[in-house]
Order: sequence, then structure tokens, then C-alpha cells
Amino acid sequence: MNTVNQHEPEKEAQSPWSNYIDKQAVRISPSASPVQGTITMPGSKSLTNRALIMAALAVGTSRLEGILKSDDSYWCIHNLTQLGIKIQVDREIAIVEGNRGEWTLQGIELYVGAAGTIARFLPGALAIGRGVWHLKGSNRMHERPLAPLLDALTSLGAVIQYDANSGFLPLTLHANGLMGGLVSLAGSVSSQFISGLLLAAPYAEEAITIKMEGSIVQPDYVELTLEMMRAFGVPSSWSDNGSSILIRPQKYKAQNIKLEPDVSTCGYFWALAALTNGRIRVDGIHSKTRQPDIELLNVLEVMGCTINLGENYIEVCGTSNLKGGFTLNMQRWSDQALTLAVLAIFADGPITLLGIEHIRHHECDRIAAICNELRKLSIQVDEHMDGFTVYPGLPKAAQLNPHDDHRMAMALALIGSKVAGISTLNPSCVSKTCSDYWDRLSTLGVVIELI
Repeated sequence: MNTVNQHEPEKEAQSPWSNYIDKQAVRISPSASPVQGTITMPGSKSLTNRALIMAALAVGTSRLEGILKSDDSYWCIHNLTQLGIKIQVDREIAIVEGNRGEWTLQGIELYVGAAGTIARFLPGALAIGRGVWHLKGSNRMHERPLAPLLDALTSLGAVIQYDANSGFLPLTLHANGLMGGLVSLAGSVSSQFISGLLLAAPYAEEAITIKMEGSIVQPDYVELTLEMMRAFGVPSSWSDNGSSILIRPQKYKAQNIKLEPDVSTCGYFWALAALTNGRIRVDGIHSKTRQPDIELLNVLEVMGCTINLGENYIEVCGTSNLKGGFTLNMQRWSDQALTLAVLAIFADGPITLLGIEHIRHHECDRIAAICNELRKLSIQVDEHMDGFTVYPGLPKAAQLNPHDDHRMAMALALIGSKVAGISTLNPSCVSKTCSDYWDRLSTLGVVIELI
């Protein structure tokens, strides 16, 4: 079995948009009745940061409606502002004046916090310019791999000096524009490496062909990137066998865009309905989204829930008898693996989730971490190299550690909606993607006590 890094909360990585930063723990207790409600969700983290980077590089001024105000998007906006991009934020709307791909400020130290998307998207965007920048992040971000992307940028003309370990932050990037040509890139650890290069590719001196080596984890996020690039006026061409993408030199064109809600965050509330035999309707979302976590709906239906799909909403009605006894490969939509781990506790048979070895390299080693925390509840869990099996059981009261990981905290909280005596440390870590998560649960009737 793998040991779990017991990360202390990295308060420096939490932004001014973070709530609950002064709280040490949170107690979660069941609602007196099944949870019911109609809610809206903020914009997708993945779409927000892609749109912000493209708008910053675009010709003209873009209006982005429905941005996610979270730690990750804060650090994206903060860094772009540090680089001279003019951005006005009013509630969930951002007005971004593009720089045409020409960075005016250099010699700056940039801090990406714990934001994996920014750590993977910003180097390529900077490499198209001319200048020197120093990039660093949180302690955990310094442990997360960047080598495939950075090696690709080096082959295209960037010069990178590492402060400590090759292929990791912190680093100094010396940029003199990107050459074109063929570059090979592995996507087996993170699709964000491919997306990071795609975002920069239109500004290379000549066309870039990105050849994918091996399988891509979560390929839907590459499609999300390409779809957003098309929205900003930049087309792409896949090879006939689907192994490479061609991007020709061009510039993004400013756009007015309304971003979809974050399906990953929706998943916790749909799971809440499933667990409590309740009903949760999320407005502003449709089932044809490219966000891969929408697959959770199919699994909830298999588990006995009722799914109601409208033109502009999705509603989940729970069940008194959650069905288990199945195995899933979750490589494409691994962000919901922790959510399903919690649902499995209350199902009528064990659930095995596989194909997710890459989540060991996320905010924490999520496989080892979820196994460790569920065992504190006296729940039987088998850990596999690429996943885990969770067996049904009656959780005992315990204080849980989210390992400074927003998805761990949000998933573990769901246990408290079913059984008393559950608490979790570091409640403010949810601000990475849903800064008002505990307030949202409280509004729906779950009893929340912040300590």
C-alpha cells in the first residue's frame, strides 16, 4: 500500500476569494429531511482558465460571463494582471483586454499557487513572447510533474532553468518565441500538458503539429481546449488516424462568451440527492456538455436514481436503495472517483473504480488518501495501483483529513449528510473550485458547523 503525504494546509496558496480561511474544521450532520432544492453553479474551472488565457492573448477585448471565482481562477487573473493584461472583474463577469500575444512586462516572479491548470497553461503562453520570467507555486505544486510540457517547449525554442528538480517548478523561463514543426507529447500523466501547448501553438512562427505519444488520460479536456480555441477563432486539424493535431499560425479574436457551469462541482450536489433520497436540480446546464464528469449521471441512474433532463437543467432524484456491485474504468472522468467512493459506502454491493493511477499526482495522492480516510470510518477498502474497491458499511464517527485537497473535502462531506459525528479538517481548501461550498450545503438543509 502507498503511504499518504500528510500535507499541512498551504494558506499561501489560498486567495482573497477564499472563504472559511480562519476555520480549522467543519462538522457535518444529516438534514432532518431529504435534501431538496434548485441551484445554480458557477462556471467551469477548466473553461474559465482556458478562456482567460485565450482572451489575454487575443486581438481585442473579450467579455467572459459566468467565470468561476475560486483560488485557481484568482491566480490566473492575478498572474495575467502582473504581466500587464487589463482585466476588470464584476461578480462573475470578466472583461479582458488582449495583448495580441505580446507580453509587455518581463523579469517578473509569478506565483501560481496550487493551480495545476495555470502551472500547465502559463509556460506555453509566456514562451510565445520574448523575455524572462520566474515561476513558482505551492509546495505541493512543486511536486507535480511538468516535464512533458516543458520538454516540448524546449524543443520549440524555449530555454528553461530549474531551481531544484528538472521538470518541476520553480523554474526560470527564457522566451524568444516558439518555432514551428513537429513535437511529440505524452498525455499519460495529464491532458493539461497537451492543452498547455495547444493554447500557445497559434502564436508560433510556423505551424505546429502535436503528435500524441500513447494514450491520453481524460482526452475530453483536450477537446474542451480545441472547442474553446474554435470559439476564439482558431481552428485545428486532426490527422486521419487521430494521433496528431495541426495548428497554423494565427491570433485569437476577442469574444463575448458565456461559460458553462462546472459539472465537476455539480456532481457533489447530485450525489447529495442520491444519498439522501432527495432531489437536486441544477439550472443552466445541459446533458450534451463536453465536460466528461457528466458521465456521473449514467452511473447514478444505474445505482437507482431518476435523472430528469431539461433544455436548461438537470435534476437528480435519489433512491432509498443505492445499487452497487459493479466495476468502472474512470480514466476519462476521474474527478468523480472520490464522489463515487463515498456513494459506494451506502450501496448494496462493493464498487471498484479503476484506470485512475494519474490521480496519485493531483493535489494529493487521491487513491491512497481516500483509502486512508475511509478506513478511519471502519469502512473496508482495497487499494489498487490504478484505483480502489469500496465495500458497503456503516461509517463510525471520525474526524477526517482532506489532505489539503478540495475534491477530498467536498466528497468526504457527503458522508456527514447520512451519518452523525463526521467532521473534516481544513474546510477552506474547497475554495480551489467552490469557495462557498459549506454555505451551499447549509442552504440545502445539511447541518454545517464551522469551527
